[in-house]
Amino acid sequence: MSSDFFQKIAGELNLTAAQVKATAALLDEGSTVPFIARYRKEATGSLDEVLITAIRDRLTQLKELEKRREAIIKSLEEMGKLTDELKEKVFAAETMSALEDVYLPYRPKRRTKATIAREKGLEPLAQKIFEQAGIDPCAEAQGFVDAEKGVETVQDALTGARHIIAEWVNEDQKARALLREFFFSKGTFRTKAIATEDEAALKYKDYFDWEEPINKAPSHRVLAMRRGEKEGFLSLNIAPPEDEAISLLDSLFVKGAGEDSNQVRLSVNDSYKRLLSISMEIEIRLATKKRADEEAIKVFADNLRQLLLAPPLGQKNVLAIDPGFRTGCKVVCLNRQGKLLHTDLISPHLSAGETARAADKVKELCQKFEVEAIAIGNGTAGRETEEFIRKMGLPGNIQTVMVNESGASIYSASKVAREEFPDHDITVRGSVSIGRRLMDPLAELVKIDPKSIGVGQYQHDVDQTGLKQSLDDVVISCVSGVGVEVNTASKQLLQYISGLGPQLAENIVEYRNEHGPFRSRKDFREVAKLGPKAFEQAAGFLRIRDGGDPLDASAVHPESYHVVDAIAKDKGCTVQDLMSNSELRSSIDLKKYVTDKVGLPTLEDIMKELAKPGRDPRETFESFRFQEGIEKIEDVKAGMRLPGIVTNVTAFGAFVDIGVHQDGLVHISQLSDKFIKNPNDAVKVQQKVMVTVLEVDLKRNRISLSMKKGAQAV
Repeated sequence: MSSDFFQKIAGELNLTAAQVKATAALLDEGSTVPFIARYRKEATGSLDEVLITAIRDRLTQLKELEKRREAIIKSLEEMGKLTDELKEKVFAAETMSALEDVYLPYRPKRRTKATIAREKGLEPLAQKIFEQAGIDPCAEAQGFVDAEKGVETVQDALTGARHIIAEWVNEDQKARALLREFFFSKGTFRTKAIATEDEAALKYKDYFDWEEPINKAPSHRVLAMRRGEKEGFLSLNIAPPEDEAISLLDSLFVKGAGEDSNQVRLSVNDSYKRLLSISMEIEIRLATKKRADEEAIKVFADNLRQLLLAPPLGQKNVLAIDPGFRTGCKVVCLNRQGKLLHTDLISPHLSAGETARAADKVKELCQKFEVEAIAIGNGTAGRETEEFIRKMGLPGNIQTVMVNESGASIYSASKVAREEFPDHDITVRGSVSIGRRLMDPLAELVKIDPKSIGVGQYQHDVDQTGLKQSLDDVVISCVSGVGVEVNTASKQLLQYISGLGPQLAENIVEYRNEHGPFRSRKDFREVAKLGPKAFEQAAGFLRIRDGGDPLDASAVHPESYHVVDAIAKDKGCTVQDLMSNSELRSSIDLKKYVTDKVGLPTLEDIMKELAKPGRDPRETFESFRFQEGIEKIEDVKAGMRLPGIVTNVTAFGAFVDIGVHQDGLVHISQLSDKFIKNPNDAVKVQQKVMVTVLEVDLKRNRISLSMKKGAQAV
């Protein structure tokens, strides 16, 4: 790998080349981002996951650029076109666009107007005109009239020469760079309605006659315009002021006021309208799509992280309900490890008699299975079911919690759910998912494709490869950050642990089923195909509670156990004593234990772990209740102050669940009394908020909300 890469990335990220080089080496060895961030701080200078990921992604981009550069060099060599000057230009190009501009004049192309003109022998005429030495183009063109070649008149000759000049203008590296910059700085998106009579087109009403500068258009509007165009409801045009663009090109190529210069001016005009404007529009479309994708993916990734790291209720006996009106409510009982113990069906919304029978059944189940919490899905009949439960008079120590069931139906019909519950139908699987989400959102949500969870914007329109990479990064980061109890974790959760993957996760579960619970991290080495590298990457993130070594329940990596043992020996105590005695820990001189491989960053992390071994970094669970009596959109009135939970954060605002089966939108301008550019600066997914209802549009099923103090209804 080129050292130039390290220097370049270091400059871009304000790091040292040594940090980038060390990170690149670790990545090449197969180390994961969470592992490097947590256990290789000495090597990288304590880089965090964000910077390590940035280095990884930038290295990938530069490698792709280098690969394309090599392909172009090879192509030019095969064509016999490669000169020292051209080779220098190829290696000087720092972006893919600049590299393609260098290659454009030599790239094999279809038969063009310029190609045809060259076949007619008109290139010398084009060259003479392009030099603009003051010749008479018509007189010069007379010598190129040749009926046998298809050049029957002087005008035919001049037209062909202009086609050749137009191609030169189009392929000029400097012209393309200037025009590219001009498109970005002065270009605009323009949309017009195509099919306004179609009811489905109404969602694009804001874009029926819309114009917006390219350099100011936010990602969500770029993606919305593109989707409207794709669905056939909008026309989308991207261009700067045409006269200014042509004038910019004239300044590059037109050198005088004579007739030959006038021919060049005509060629420039033709080149822009027929070639360059189209080429630039395609480039700008791709570039703005890429930028919009990156922003949308970042929003999705931020939301997913917040959702996965939502506070868990913890290990409780849970009664979970998937609500329904006519078909009834599916009920399941789970033990503290999430194991399904019982299934049932109640119909509390059909009649007074059924309501009474449902109440008796719930009370019976609560007593029989020592229920500590009731989880209710927030879909159809959710609020009504919550009201039914709360009016039953259950013991106060039983919490009743509404759970966001987005994606639960996807899980219940999935292969994962069928493998877990082959003898139960999708209604049972959905109820189990609701209950487990309350107990541990992270452990349950990893079983669902993140795109089905509903916390993104335009997730089906963005680059799917980039989206998957980003979301996988988030899931791996969250799972590794929290850590996994290896003796109870599902294979779906285990596969996201650093260094594992689906096959090793399955092997761990099979080993556990065959040999019983793991008693020591050393036992991981006995798992089929779990070699030294996988052990190194995964061991610190896999926890064993109540094992033989207290460090196995912590984030201390086995490779550092000898350090803790040495400290305990020097203090004349046990490792358990170090964990339980803060005075002992405070008396340790860490510098004494610094070696070539173990530095202060690792030692400080070890001390934090000894103080709180295996501590869950997620916040403590807090109960939440929607406003009583507000159960459907018709109950919502402008001016109301209501409690809600943020369900999704986008570039244009945040969606808030107020308990009426239709999330309301807090526009970015209503998120805070202070001006903010990024909605994530004001709210997070799963955050509990108070909102003011600004407007209710029953026809469009929309609710406008505000989080500003003293907000007034419309």
